[in-house]
Amino acid sequence: MTINRLVITAVVVENRPVRDVAAQYGVSQSWLYELLSRYRREGDAVFEARSRRPKSSPTAISAQTVDLIIELRQKLTATGMDAGPDTIGWHLAHHHDLAVSRATISRYLAKAGLVVPEPKKRPKSSYVRFQAAMPNECWQSDFTHYRLTRPDGRPGADSEILSWLDDCSRYALHVTAHVRVTGPIVLAEFRKAVATHGIPASTLTDNGMVFTTRLSGGKRGAGTRNGFEHELRTLGVVQKNSRPNHPTTCGKVERFQQTMKKWLRGQPDQPATVAELQALLERFVGEYNHRRPHRSLKHRATPATVYTSRAKATPGSRDDDAHERVRRDRVDKSGKITLRYQGQLYSIGIGRTHARTHVLVLVQDLDIRIIDAATGELIRELTLDPSKRYQGTGRPPDPTR
Repeated sequence: MTINRLVITAVVVENRPVRDVAAQYGVSQSWLYELLSRYRREGDAVFEARSRRPKSSPTAISAQTVDLIIELRQKLTATGMDAGPDTIGWHLAHHHDLAVSRATISRYLAKAGLVVPEPKKRPKSSYVRFQAAMPNECWQSDFTHYRLTRPDGRPGADSEILSWLDDCSRYALHVTAHVRVTGPIVLAEFRKAVATHGIPASTLTDNGMVFTTRLSGGKRGAGTRNGFEHELRTLGVVQKNSRPNHPTTCGKVERFQQTMKKWLRGQPDQPATVAELQALLERFVGEYNHRRPHRSLKHRATPATVYTSRAKATPGSRDDDAHERVRRDRVDKSGKITLRYQGQLYSIGIGRTHARTHVLVLVQDLDIRIIDAATGELIRELTLDPSKRYQGTGRPPDPTR
């Protein structure tokens, strides 16, 4: 017998006082009075279980938004791009002016049957993560295979794609297609990347013979440097190589290649020649660098935003970091941030129009650049005056809200 029936029987049939019945069964008198009122209106229906669903959900998203989430999922998947909740949320915010949480998007994707469970997938917590602090601090490189397609749709010849990726920003620096990647090709493409983006402080690759000959064993050329290694030594670039059978060390460029090949396979017109493949790669690099949010970057920024908004590392520039640092901060409601210099805390004015904005603070000695972390926009640039605790903007004060 349910508690509802017991207390109703005690009050209505046995004529016991509400106060005594409430004390005996451990319920509040107000709840019992409300239950009695419902019993007089509904009769025995009061003993049936009632739904706990609220009468209204004012914060629920609209059916149009749900349809848009499904549409974005299908569109991104069809084009070979990432279609996870974070990416969908970025597109909703930037292209449709809608703020929907990651959990809400995940819930509706699962309800629509668009999520495939992967219980055997290795958890992210099991990986040792690392990331360069500055653009050009480390370039990762690797090459992968891609099968061309004949005009009649049959599989064509094999080709290889060489990629250079910035470790800090995930910016695709230089991606080229070749019949076969060789040592001279690696050297030539590295020089092109350097001519465009500057000399990196270090490189990280696997132990392929096109990158290094140190593990060539008894093969021809053992103990000598190939052309790429000689170039790095000449430029003062530190060469790093992953241990054999440890592909996760170069995981960023490996993951980039997975995204790239997924996008290539999603294109309706498959390349029949290396030149056609190169044209597709140039389209992909533009999409990847400038118009695709990256889940591994703060605030889902694009790689181009991070790469172009920060100072670049150079060979030897990371030997002493004492006067150079990168801070993440958030502008407070009064439009200010704080920065500590030589043990003293300084307040820096940004402006109330940027309140609650996530920013990157690039500090080099007394020179400070403050950048919008999501868009890469330079908000303020100044030279710190140690004699003033408050570094004003020089503009008239904003009206008090």
